[in-house]
Amino acid sequence: MSKKRKKKEHHEEHVDESWLVPYADLLTLLLALFIVLYAMSSVDQKKFAALAEVFNQEFQAGTGIFEYPSPTPVEVEEKSDLDENNKTEGDASEEQSSKNSEVSEEELTKAQQKQDQEELQGIQDKVNSYIEKNNLEDKLETSLTDEGLLVSIRDNVLFASGSANIRDKDEHLVSEISKLLVMDPPRSIIVSGHTDDVPIRNSEFDSNWDLSVSRAINFMKLLMDNNKLNPSSFSAKGYGEFKPIASNKTEEGKEKNRRVEILIQPRTVSED
Repeated sequence: MSKKRKKKEHHEEHVDESWLVPYADLLTLLLALFIVLYAMSSVDQKKFAALAEVFNQEFQAGTGIFEYPSPTPVEVEEKSDLDENNKTEGDASEEQSSKNSEVSEEELTKAQQKQDQEELQGIQDKVNSYIEKNNLEDKLETSLTDEGLLVSIRDNVLFASGSANIRDKDEHLVSEISKLLVMDPPRSIIVSGHTDDVPIRNSEFDSNWDLSVSRAINFMKLLMDNNKLNPSSFSAKGYGEFKPIASNKTEEGKEKNRRVEILIQPRTVSED
């Protein structure tokens, strides 16, 4: 009977499963650890402290591993501050570099303008020498402005009253002027016609506009007889009586207003 009871008792034995409880706790701790490691990749100090407090409340195991903040978030925060400082310094450096570039471009532009004005001054000197040599001071004059070098020719030097045709005796003057306009590289040149305010109406012209435009075009065509000039650099305009340089109330003023002008433009303007 005892043998049978022992055999029966042997079959009633069960496997000890008490190890499952610490194993489950270990898995829980590992899961919490991985969550913390993942969160630490982008967490800040305050978030980490709050997370540690939650875990300490959950486990209540004395002094837990989360009771004290890890130094890692501090390093992350310090690195973040360092990156921010580096970024700020980089932005400042880039801004300074941009300012230096702007200053350099501005200085370059000023240097080009200065050189351009010096070239125009040289052209003006040549024209003035021609005017002085041929005693044309009362007929031609020059002025240098920001718009360029302006050569003004009185209309009575070239045209008969009310006519847009250049007189034969004055064609040599136009030829000489064309030689002074040969430049390398060429500059943009505007030829403009101007009149006084005395109305004109005849079989050829309906207004002073018509007369001023025709004079500018005829003058420009004669300049183009010089094959050293580039026609693409020239243009013609007519302003009629609407851009006077003197009062039309006097005969002297009217004579000054009746003119043909040659504007030699700066290179900075012609490139725009």
